[in-house]
Amino acid sequence: MLIKVFGSAVFGVEATTITVEVNIDKGIGYHLVGLPDNAIKESSFRIAAALQNNGYKLPGKKITINMAPADLRKEGSAYDLTLAVGILAASSQIKGVCIEDYLIMGELSLDGSLQPIKGALPIAIKAREEGFKGFILPKQNAKEAAIVDGIEVYGVETIKEVIDFFDEKDKLNPTIVNTREEFYKELAHPEFDFADVKGQESIKRCMEIAAAGGHNIILVGPPGSGKTMISKRLPSILPPMSLHEALETTKIHSVVGRIKENVGLMAQRPFRSPHHTISDVALVGGGAYPQPGEISLSHNGVLFLDELPEFKRSVLEVMRQPLEDREVTISRAKFTVTYPSSFMLVASMNPSPGGYFNDPDAPVTSSPAEMQRYLSKISGPLLDRIDIHIEVTPVPFDKLSEERKGESSVDIRKRVIKARDIQTKRFEQLPKIHYNAQMGVKQIREYCELDTASKNLLKNAMEQLNLSARAYDRILKVSRTIADIEGSEHIQGNHISEAIQYRSLDRDGWLG
Repeated sequence: MLIKVFGSAVFGVEATTITVEVNIDKGIGYHLVGLPDNAIKESSFRIAAALQNNGYKLPGKKITINMAPADLRKEGSAYDLTLAVGILAASSQIKGVCIEDYLIMGELSLDGSLQPIKGALPIAIKAREEGFKGFILPKQNAKEAAIVDGIEVYGVETIKEVIDFFDEKDKLNPTIVNTREEFYKELAHPEFDFADVKGQESIKRCMEIAAAGGHNIILVGPPGSGKTMISKRLPSILPPMSLHEALETTKIHSVVGRIKENVGLMAQRPFRSPHHTISDVALVGGGAYPQPGEISLSHNGVLFLDELPEFKRSVLEVMRQPLEDREVTISRAKFTVTYPSSFMLVASMNPSPGGYFNDPDAPVTSSPAEMQRYLSKISGPLLDRIDIHIEVTPVPFDKLSEERKGESSVDIRKRVIKARDIQTKRFEQLPKIHYNAQMGVKQIREYCELDTASKNLLKNAMEQLNLSARAYDRILKVSRTIADIEGSEHIQGNHISEAIQYRSLDRDGWLG
């Protein structure tokens, strides 16, 4: 007897429906075809034990299972439940009523209970597109899949529940999630707050500008000056994600199985902080069977690289193209996958190997030549893509011991949201540009016009401070954001002069 059941495979951030054909015939043997990997080949032992422990058995006949399309590689243990239900229906141990209306996925334990799977959200989206009535999957992933409306999502704990459902002995209750309610419930209380930061008002101002315009930023300063502490608080002042952004972000985290149990939609912007020993594949994504890297996991959020010169040069160089294109494409001989990677880069670094400025009173001093060698580990093209460079100085004792609390993240975020609203309106006709940092040369010429006094100020600054040509566009973008924060329609001299301060690393004596 031949039975068809349906599962799904995830490639990139999209799912492909897999048809599992189970044929039972005279003879003996278990044949699994259709490019399964070792985890799927081993499923026969898990299925046999799970069925045995629930009062069913693998039929002692010739079982042929084909996973179509047969030329597409299938991987992982998530097909256990699909195969088990197909075998039971083909051997008439269950009725299998309307079995073809459902997409079935889940990893089996030996006692028949189900383990969570990866990629539940993209699979649910594809199942709805293809007109399936329902999606049966482990209970731990049910909330994540139930974000998708228009398809019934059934979270189950054991194979027995699925068997009883297809035997019409029992009903399954669909998981229902109010997506909007779930989403807004998470937004109110940030974990890290700018109110905890003592002093450092100029750095807080920089962070506000970076958040308002989506600018990449690098902090340069000695150990203990608060670079990491301030960076961790950046997500708390970023505007809340839109529902569309939240869905995109959840999809990527779903593919790598990083969604917490019983969590539906991700409401908080991601903050990723990889260690400097990371490989280039782990950062941008890839591998034999490509997976998203850290830059895609920080999509719509923040990627924080602490101690930037400690990262391998090759790792930093592979980031250049994704920073520009806001997506990363990984090509293999048989297929190509594209992962979105629109993130804010926040980097921090010491100004020298010893950690301190060229200061005779410092505990560890470095010669100018050592400092230059250390700083030159970061290439010009990468710095090209960082709009704001700021020097962080240690906080004096009287500021540290102050009782007064700083301005809270919630208050700063109100100003950031106001500035972002101005930008959304400005770029509403341009589908790929949402905030100032994404402006190209054409938009800079259109929206960053300067009066004569401002032009002269910028000209003098570039000549006197020896600013490179690459700093010109960055200064204009940042000054446009400062003007937006202040609600000014035109860029003025004070906006330009503030933006010029944020180009420390372009000056002579830094990176040359």
